[in-house]
Amino acid sequence: MPGFDDYIVFVDESGDHGMETIDPSYPMFVLAFCIFEKEAYAERTMPAVARFKFRHFGHEQVILHETDIRKNRGHFARLRDPNRREVFFTGLNALMAGAEFTLVASAIRKHEHRARYAEPPHPYHVAMGFGLERVYLELKDRGCRGGTTHLLFERRGAKEDAELEAAFAHICARNATGKVLPFASVMCDKRCNSPGLQLADLVARPIGRKLLDPAQPNRAYDILSTKFRRDRRGDERGWGLKVFP
Repeated sequence: MPGFDDYIVFVDESGDHGMETIDPSYPMFVLAFCIFEKEAYAERTMPAVARFKFRHFGHEQVILHETDIRKNRGHFARLRDPNRREVFFTGLNALMAGAEFTLVASAIRKHEHRARYAEPPHPYHVAMGFGLERVYLELKDRGCRGGTTHLLFERRGAKEDAELEAAFAHICARNATGKVLPFASVMCDKRCNSPGLQLADLVARPIGRKLLDPAQPNRAYDILSTKFRRDRRGDERGWGLKVFP
C-alpha cells in the first residue's frame, strides 16, 4: 500500500462558478490551495487557531467563515463594535501572517473567459487544473517523490461534489505536467471545524479583490502575497498565482 507524504493541502474558493449570469461587482472566480507541512500544521497552526478562538469567543467551536466575518453575521455580530472589530482583525492578521503555508491560487476572469469560448469550460475545473499542476510542481521541488498527498475540499452539494471528484480524477490522470498526480481528494462537511479549511476560506477573496482593483488598499492580500509560490526571480505570476485568461 502506498504511504503518505509530509504535506496536506486545503482548498477553498471565492465567487460563484456560474457563467450565464456574472455578478458585476465580483466577476471573478478564485480557487486557493494552501500547502502545509504536516508537522508544522499540527504543532503550530492548529494550536494558534484554537488560541485565537479562545481569546475572541471563549471556545473553539466557532467556524471562521469569510462571508460571515465580512457581514458581521452569527458569532461575528459582535464585530459591529468598532473597537472589537479592530482587535479581532489585528489578531486575525497576525494569525494569517504566522501561518506556515505556501499559497497557490488560480483566478478566472469570468467575462474574458466567456468571451474566449463558444461554450466556456467550467471555471472551477479550469482553476483546479491550474492549481493541481502547480501544487504538484511545488511538492516535487521539495523532494516529494512518493506517497499520497491529500487535498481537502468543502462539500457543496451531491451533484457538485460528484462533478468535482470526477474532474479531480481526470486532471490527476491527464494534465500539463505529463505525470499522474499522486493526489487524493477528501470532501469535508461545511460544518467541519478544520483550521486548515478555515484559513483557506479566508485566502481566496482578498486575491480576487486585488486583481479586480489593484489600487485599493488590501491588507489581507499584502499578508498573503508573502506566501505565494514564486520562481527564482521572486515572481508569483504563473507560479503561485495563475490568472486566466
